[in-house]
Amino acid sequence: MWLLIAFIAVPMIEIALFIQVGGLIGVWWTLLIVLLTAITGSYLVRSQGLRELGNLQKSFSELDDPTEPLAHGAMILFAGALLLTPGFFTDVVGLSLLVPSVRRAAFVWAKSKVNVQRFEMGENPHQRPQQPNDRVIDAEFEDVTPNKNRPDGPSDWTRD
Repeated sequence: MWLLIAFIAVPMIEIALFIQVGGLIGVWWTLLIVLLTAITGSYLVRSQGLRELGNLQKSFSELDDPTEPLAHGAMILFAGALLLTPGFFTDVVGLSLLVPSVRRAAFVWAKSKVNVQRFEMGENPHQRPQQPNDRVIDAEFEDVTPNKNRPDGPSDWTRD
């Protein structure tokens, strides 16, 4: 239901803002502002997205919880889509999602709404494994080290 309201309300807000801003500053300045926000937004999304990708890789390598860098990356991706959409309302929302403190507040709000039942990543260092680490392997072997008591001549197999 909320998605339907958003699909109806956002274009109506954008049209109203285009009419108001275009009437104040003119059509060409309005189009220039929309174009500049798309270009600037693309640059900001790329730089912040690469930074968040580094944070995500760091959390994986340190076996930390990757949910925050993943959420920040998703919000940056959504901000990029909003900035590429022509309009002033979507530009304001997209630019606000590029501010780290706004993303952090949105993450805290979303985290309070989600109930995680279980999360595991790697081995738990505080929990001892149930089975011992030294396992017995049943195998046959043949010693191939050189025998020092063997004569230096040819073997009995090659004698006629």
